[in-house]
Amino acid sequence: MLTILLALILAFGGVVLLGPLYISLLQRLGYGKQIRIDGPEGHFSKAGTPTMGGMLLIVVVMFLAMAMRIEDVSTLTPMLVLVGVGILGAIDDFVNSQTGIGVRGRFKLIWQTAVALLAAFYIQRHFDVKAFYVPLIGRVDVPPILVVLVVAFVIVGASNAVNLTDGLDGLAAGVLIFSFVAYLLIALAFVPGLKESRPNLAVFCALIIGALMGFLWFNVHPAQLFMGDSGALALGATLAVVATITGQLVLLGVIGVVFVAVTISVILQVGSYRLRGKRIFRMAPLQHHLELIGWAEEKITVRFWIVSALAGLLGLSLFLASVNGL
Repeated sequence: MLTILLALILAFGGVVLLGPLYISLLQRLGYGKQIRIDGPEGHFSKAGTPTMGGMLLIVVVMFLAMAMRIEDVSTLTPMLVLVGVGILGAIDDFVNSQTGIGVRGRFKLIWQTAVALLAAFYIQRHFDVKAFYVPLIGRVDVPPILVVLVVAFVIVGASNAVNLTDGLDGLAAGVLIFSFVAYLLIALAFVPGLKESRPNLAVFCALIIGALMGFLWFNVHPAQLFMGDSGALALGATLAVVATITGQLVLLGVIGVVFVAVTISVILQVGSYRLRGKRIFRMAPLQHHLELIGWAEEKITVRFWIVSALAGLLGLSLFLASVNGL
């Protein structure tokens, strides 16, 4: 536990200390966020705010992970996914800062899918995953090829879900903190299927949590730094990998319920408009709809944090109930 606390403090301190220098560098380079003209009017004042904050988190987490020598079979894959998808996000942030458009969605999906398939294949083969553990039900056997496909799908889905949620100051970072806290605690416990705890994976989660807390120092409203795709895409994919390695991928739907709700709001909006020519929400994702019906940005953020904290507690309760055979 002392190692976990140390990791959290070091990551937090690293991001807070380097943050002002990093923000100044991004400003000099002109890496500012371009705001969508069809977005909420209240966001126009955020134009030019430095983005690509996710790269600062990734650099701090990876440096500390190597310094603390926590690389093992349970941390190698999430580390590689964090870096691999982070590079894609950084490219997208750079292009957006220059053109206001970003990388084409098709190219991002191909890159995400390639990384996800490689990660899913390695996890399935190395940990010999042949089943998913469903809360209160137990083991559900699945063919290896289906395991790979499902895990890859969830990695890509989680990556994009966090990116969709990253629309308000402090929103995605705060929700991610609660999600990673839940999986940190799960990684320390007995894991069905793996038959052992994953202390190094817990330390890795602590590094991410600390870095996210440090990022929030600059990202709370009014934000001085945006996470960008370099953070949102990478951290979403990494969360899904962590969930898979702990053997609790199914619980991600509970623990990450905010991300699920935001994604569903977009799917419903697009589906309704294409099928009926009508919109369900004033604007998607969900947080922008809430803005347009009068909720203050800070209120939406904190309320989503509250829901995420409750979802994390529910997920942990379901996990403990499953472990105890209740």
